[in-house]
Amino acid sequence: MPTTIDKLITKFLEYLEVERGRTEKTIRNYHFYLRRFSQWAKGPEPKEITSEMIHKYRLWLNRKVAGRDGKTLKKSTQNYHLIALRSFLKYLAREDITSLAPEKIELAKQEQREVSFLEVEELDRLLAAPAGKDLVALRDRAILELLFSTGLRVSELSNLKIEQINLKRDEFTVRGKGGKLRAVYLSSTAKEALKEYLAKRRDTSEYLFICHDKARAGRGKTGGLTSRSVQRLVERYAKQAGITKRITPHTLRHTFATDLLMGGADIRSVQSLLGHASITTTQVYTHITNKKMKEVHKKFHDRARKKPKEENKTS
Repeated sequence: MPTTIDKLITKFLEYLEVERGRTEKTIRNYHFYLRRFSQWAKGPEPKEITSEMIHKYRLWLNRKVAGRDGKTLKKSTQNYHLIALRSFLKYLAREDITSLAPEKIELAKQEQREVSFLEVEELDRLLAAPAGKDLVALRDRAILELLFSTGLRVSELSNLKIEQINLKRDEFTVRGKGGKLRAVYLSSTAKEALKEYLAKRRDTSEYLFICHDKARAGRGKTGGLTSRSVQRLVERYAKQAGITKRITPHTLRHTFATDLLMGGADIRSVQSLLGHASITTTQVYTHITNKKMKEVHKKFHDRARKKPKEENKTS
């Protein structure tokens, strides 16, 4: 028999789907996190959710073993649980249902995330890896160039349709996280790679990137490449290019952002181009691109020790 909180969780998930337009994946994740809390707390009434209960739940999450390796849940994973719970409490407040105020839940402090990106020579080798003029090579070259040119998420790229791309204007609109639209821009090399690929296409699929394996296509594959397929091809070309570190489509997104900041772009513009809802998310890149600090260090550090040595040389 479903408890009151379980029924409210179901209504909340329906609210996310219908009124907030959240993706299926987001709703699935929220369902998992909230059911876990409900089971742990043994189906409490909304008014029974207190700061003390949340404190005990956070301790449980912090000590919970996540896998066979004996490691506990990452701070980021713990925060996902708390974010879902906080959103649920906001929904209860909206519905005038008495419960704990959502602002009472603070997220755990996390270490700054380390961003992996490609150095210039690594990027050049990766982009040059798909050799030849056959359809698959042209498609793969266009995929790599587009990922670096636009900073698209892999899910955004795999859902692209031909009609969205405007090669005359060198830009197009993409629907990102939360259904938000943003403009992305094509470099000259990405534009040329796309033109070559599309000129050789003879199929009728509406998707920009598709499978060209005849055996698989014969089994009814008419949609675009999946995110997993794009990830596999990026990994394959990274190995082919002799890059030893792990490379994913998101690495090219990181490289896109890093390249912009190193070139002098302001953080707000980069936030817009990446489609980040919060500037905090974009600021993860600043610690690896702050060239000014390096110049300050080189110019002013250790001057007092170097000066006497220079004076001794001239005396």
